[in-house]
Amino acid sequence: MNMLAKVKSELIVSCQALSNEPLHSSYIMGRMAVAAEEGGAKGIRANSKEDIIEIKKNTDLPVVGIVKRDYDDSDIYITATMKEIEELIQANCDMIALDATNRLRPQQKSLESFVSAIREKYPDVLLMADVATIEEAVTAEKLGFDCVSTTLMGYTPESEGHDISDEDFFRLKEILKKLTIPVIAEGHVDTPEKAKRCKELGVHAVVVGSAITRPQLITKQFVNEMKK
Repeated sequence: MNMLAKVKSELIVSCQALSNEPLHSSYIMGRMAVAAEEGGAKGIRANSKEDIIEIKKNTDLPVVGIVKRDYDDSDIYITATMKEIEELIQANCDMIALDATNRLRPQQKSLESFVSAIREKYPDVLLMADVATIEEAVTAEKLGFDCVSTTLMGYTPESEGHDISDEDFFRLKEILKKLTIPVIAEGHVDTPEKAKRCKELGVHAVVVGSAITRPQLITKQFVNEMKK
């Protein structure tokens, strides 16, 4: 049973902390994954070879792996090159997610050529397309991705100001109408009610990150509301 089958209609928790964040530690992310599993999550999304290896030591949940790394010649930072793919293969994650927006990759490589190179070397790896727009989701299916996630909606110039929940999730609805491969709801799914609505609309699974695993941001929400 592959990861897509294991997480169908379930919650995936994103356990990530960047180097400038207080919980940045592979050990802490490993414990965070255990906490997510105890809460009922059926999958984990994680950043970096080191964090994934630690998470897999502590839980049997399947892992969507990414590597976030900045490049001077591209705005893409989620699994941007074959270097990141190789690291994730070594980490033995169950699925690899990568930026599938229409921006050029490092060294001016196209998404199509990048996916082709991955498939040629690792034909059996499950690939998740992190997209920001409806059009990018459609393109991702044509390129042979195994699933599409709305991870980057609102985080690119083309999608600036967009939120997955706008007008009762109308962009998500359009993606679901146009695609035949599994669609994962991710990005700004910051309440249980939003997660439930995404499931009602027919997504394959829901990914929640900051609302569960970034306590500094959760604390800030409480503080800001109390100041109003």
